[in-house]
Amino acid sequence: MAELPRLNGVIKALEEGGVAFVTFGQASETAGSQAINQAPYDGVVYEMEHNIYEIKVLKDTMQYMLNRRQILQGGTMKPAVTPLVRIPPNSGESNWLAKQVLDIGVYGIVWPHIDTVEDARSAISAMRYPKPQGADRREPFGLRGDAPFTAATYWGTTPPEYYARADVWPYEPNGEILAVLMIESKRGISNLPKILEEVPGIGVILTGEGDLCQDMGHPRQYENPDVVSAMKDILDICKAHNVPNGHPHVDSGNVEKLVADGYRFLMPGPERTFNALSAGRKAAGRS
Repeated sequence: MAELPRLNGVIKALEEGGVAFVTFGQASETAGSQAINQAPYDGVVYEMEHNIYEIKVLKDTMQYMLNRRQILQGGTMKPAVTPLVRIPPNSGESNWLAKQVLDIGVYGIVWPHIDTVEDARSAISAMRYPKPQGADRREPFGLRGDAPFTAATYWGTTPPEYYARADVWPYEPNGEILAVLMIESKRGISNLPKILEEVPGIGVILTGEGDLCQDMGHPRQYENPDVVSAMKDILDICKAHNVPNGHPHVDSGNVEKLVADGYRFLMPGPERTFNALSAGRKAAGRS
C-alpha cells in the first residue's frame, strides 16, 4: 500500500513553515459546512464551547465535509478542509469530551481557558492513547480509550494506520492530531513559558482575545494598550519556544499586519455577503 499523505491540512500548512487559515463553523449548519469545504481554508473549528455540545450533530455535519470527487481524486477520505472542534473548558474532567470527538474523526481539539501546566498536561493526555513503560514519548501519559473504528473510517485508513497517526503533532512527527491550547488570562500568560517548556505535544497556542479583555477589565476593547501589550507577550513567548501562535479575530483590515507580526494560525470568519439584499434595498428606496 502506498504511503499515506499528510491528512491534516492545518498541520501541513504549519509543517511547511507557512500560515494556516482556519475559520469557526457551527455544527448545526450543514449548508455552511459545505460552503466552507469549498473555500480555501486549511481547517474549520466547530464551536461547541459556547454552543450546545451535541456529538451526533457534529458527527452528521462532518459527513457534509466529505466530497466524493475529492475522495476519488485524492485517494483518501480526508476532506479538503480539516475539521477540528472547540470543546467546553478543561476542568480536569473533560477527558470524555475529547474521547468522543476524537473517536468520530476530528483532527484536533481547541482547549479553552488553559491557565496552568496542569491544565495543559491534562489536555494533551486526553488526546493520546496510553503507551507501555519504556516506550518513546510516553509522557504526557495518554488517557484516551480504545475505539478507533469510526475515526479510522472517516480518515480513510485501516485501524493500524490510524493508530500510527493518532497522536499529537509535532511531538509525534507523523501525528495527525493538533492540540490547540487557548491562553485567555494574565495567569495563563505568566505560566505560558513553563507550559511550553514542560508539556510536550502542544501544536498551537491560540490567544483568546475576548476573554483576555474581560480578564483585564477591558471588555471587547481589543485596541486597549494593555490588551495589545499582553497579546504581544503571548506572541513573543511562542516565538521564543518555536510554537505557532494563533489570532481569533482576523479580517481584511488586519490580516496583513498579523502575518507580518508572525501569527501563524489565523482565524478569519466565514464570508457572509449581502450584496443582493443591499442592492435590492437601495433599488426599493430603503437604503
